[in-house]
Amino acid sequence: MASFVRVASASDIPKGQGRTIEFNGKKIAVFNCDGTFYAVDDVCKHQGGPLGEGELQGCIVVCPWHGWTYDVTTGVSPDDPECAIDRYDVKREGDDILVAL
Repeated sequence: MASFVRVASASDIPKGQGRTIEFNGKKIAVFNCDGTFYAVDDVCKHQGGPLGEGELQGCIVVCPWHGWTYDVTTGVSPDDPECAIDRYDVKREGDDILVAL
C-alpha cells in the first residue's frame, strides 16, 4: 500500500501551473488545476520531456519538448488514449500537498 508523502506547499504551485518534484529518485509532476492538485509521472512517453515544465491548458499539460498532451486528472493522452502516464493520488492538508507513492 502506498503511503502519502509531502511533496510541496500549495503556495509553491500557483493555479494553472505545475512543478517537477523529485522524491527518492522518482520525478513527479504536480499540477494545480483551479485549486485542485494532480500528480503524474514527469516523463513524457514520446522522448522523455519534463512534463512539470509544460504549459497547462485547463487540465491538459503540453510537453515542452514536442507538444504531446496528457490529461493530468487521468494520465491519458487526449490525442492517443492508448498512450498514458502513471497518475498518483493527491491530498491536501492545509498548505501541504501529499502524494501517494
